[in-house]
Amino acid sequence: MKEYLNRSLTYSDYLELLDRLLDENKTTGNDHSGAMVGYGRLNRARMRRLDNTIEIDTRVRDSVAQLDVDWMWLVITEGWCGDAAQNIPVIEKVAAANPGIETRYILRDENPALMDQFLTNGARSIPKLIAIDRKSGRVLGTWGPRPSAAQQLFDEQKSAGTNKPLLMENLQRWYHRDRGRSLQAELADLCAWWAQANYALAA
Repeated sequence: MKEYLNRSLTYSDYLELLDRLLDENKTTGNDHSGAMVGYGRLNRARMRRLDNTIEIDTRVRDSVAQLDVDWMWLVITEGWCGDAAQNIPVIEKVAAANPGIETRYILRDENPALMDQFLTNGARSIPKLIAIDRKSGRVLGTWGPRPSAAQQLFDEQKSAGTNKPLLMENLQRWYHRDRGRSLQAELADLCAWWAQANYALAA
């Protein structure tokens, strides 16, 4: 894990990478087709909007801020991923509530061995947040690739045979209505659980 952390990016470095690639009509990964670059541009615009508009619930901020932690949140992502674009700005805002939480970003397709340690139902689904205690190096837990209500919507529509473009549209509509509230609540609950589990292991 230390090797992956050493090659990971800060949030600002990750955004700079996305912008540089888009200036070159590229996105992250190996597929630089017009469609994938288009997804990258759309998702970068979403991230800008969310970075400027997402507000963290006071109860979430207070609950995360009170924790005595020294954590690294390593997020596996890609620039073309719609779920990553919707969730990463929220992850950043929640992490910012506590100076003991640092975020880092790493690309899925460049690090398959890491990704394969954190599959979701056998799939390389992203984003995937890995919570790591910096002092011990322990992995405390993970979150991802989307809030539970969004995952339920995805699973139900996929099982019903909804075509992928419509499924993705419906998922983005869900994100627009939710405005990051579900993820905030899930991360607050996970932070409390991870902190308690870490205290118990350290005792």
